[in-house]
Amino acid sequence: MTSRFRKLSHSLYECKYHIVFCPKYRYRIFKDAIVEYVRQQVYQLCKQKDQVIVLELNIQPDHVHLVVEIPPKYAVSEFMGYLKGKLALRLFQQYESLAKRYWGRHLWARGYCVSTIGLDEEKIRKYVQWQEKQEKQAEAVQGKLFD
Repeated sequence: MTSRFRKLSHSLYECKYHIVFCPKYRYRIFKDAIVEYVRQQVYQLCKQKDQVIVLELNIQPDHVHLVVEIPPKYAVSEFMGYLKGKLALRLFQQYESLAKRYWGRHLWARGYCVSTIGLDEEKIRKYVQWQEKQEKQAEAVQGKLFD
């Protein structure tokens, strides 16, 4: 047994997932203070779920990348329902302007993308980090164009 496996009472596991989810209509709502609030809330909500660990988190203006380890006692769909539901409630409570844009209080697009991470974990983590750098470079270029 290597240290990369985690334990429950009757099982050893290594269940890592790359999850991508976005707001309805892919509106670019994750800017400035909202990004930091979402980051803080994702970590807090994952900590509330027993043994769920955030490995990487990257918040783009129109979607969220999450590399997370979820124990097999939780279904990924159950975890995503919890995360998206609680996060939406907290965002609507904190930022009332979002309620105007998302009438009916439906913040998230219906689905999400999930893939398991096996031997390619390092490659996926580098991709998540790379995409964040690309977005920052694009914003810098865009900022210079409009100055």
